[in-house]
Amino acid sequence: MILLTILYGLSFLLPILVNDKALIVRYNGQYSFPAFTSLVASFPLVDQFVSVFQSGESLGQTGNPGQARYRDLQQQYEQENGDNFVVMPLYPYGPIEDITTDGNTAFMEPWSASDGEGPRIMGTDENGRDVFARMAYGFKVSISFALILVFLEYLIGIPIGGLLGFKSGWYDLIGQRIIEMWSTLPILFLIIIVVSFIQPSFTLLVLLLALTAWIPITTYIRAEFYREKSKDYVAAAISIGVPTWKIMFKHILPNSLVPIITNFPFAVVAGITSLVALDFLGFGLPPPTPSWGQMLSSGLQNLTKWWLVFSPMFALFATLIMIVFIGEAIREAFDPKTFSRLR
Repeated sequence: MILLTILYGLSFLLPILVNDKALIVRYNGQYSFPAFTSLVASFPLVDQFVSVFQSGESLGQTGNPGQARYRDLQQQYEQENGDNFVVMPLYPYGPIEDITTDGNTAFMEPWSASDGEGPRIMGTDENGRDVFARMAYGFKVSISFALILVFLEYLIGIPIGGLLGFKSGWYDLIGQRIIEMWSTLPILFLIIIVVSFIQPSFTLLVLLLALTAWIPITTYIRAEFYREKSKDYVAAAISIGVPTWKIMFKHILPNSLVPIITNFPFAVVAGITSLVALDFLGFGLPPPTPSWGQMLSSGLQNLTKWWLVFSPMFALFATLIMIVFIGEAIREAFDPKTFSRLR
């Protein structure tokens, strides 16, 4: 959990750690910080107000009116031996730059390098995109997607499950029938139909998967509320006139946290695998968004290039097994049989 937390925290700093944009550029006495601008623009909604574009001509790259090529600019300034300089990130390759960028070659093997450039830790894919950079950014995308999806699951499932379990009777009977009908919704077919009309996006995929993802946690919470509402503390709260919503969420819910906490890591695993599966099938995030599913699909189309299969598989395996171990430890911590003297 500590390792995953650190890695996920560092993933928000990827624009200044793994990027083809410079940390610092000094040109004719003027300083600019493209990578830090990219970091600010990486946060939701901020990119609508912050531009990461900086033309090459504005920095002395003659004949390049497009986005500045900072690695070339670094070599140019070093050859000029002037006061201008460029400081690149620790790993100076971006996740979406392809063979249209000088120095990027398709199917570069791990630790190989182009002339005048550093090594590619995990090589490049069929489009000349750096595999390590895409894998690192894909980690952030996958974890963020799963966490937001789980948040929506809990936001919808906990109130509905609590209401069904506490009210019971006709509320529960009708609610259960509605949930049973809703659970038959073929979510994969729905996603395929929707993305055939609308370009899929991060937000759209989260909302589509959340349509049915809340049902399992609803079932768990319903069962917990059924069990807890028969306890004496609930009867005491009702007898002194405590409002229903306060009984549900202030008294019963804190005593029903076991399924919420123990289910969380496994829900995160389900969220990650759902996104990977959709990307692998071609119904997920649009290219060139860094995605483990797209990397797996690319690797299976080029099986002779072992690093294209190994890299995303290793990242997916390592991440999921760590989350599963966390989930198993939490489940065991809440299991009364584990610490019982009657075993």
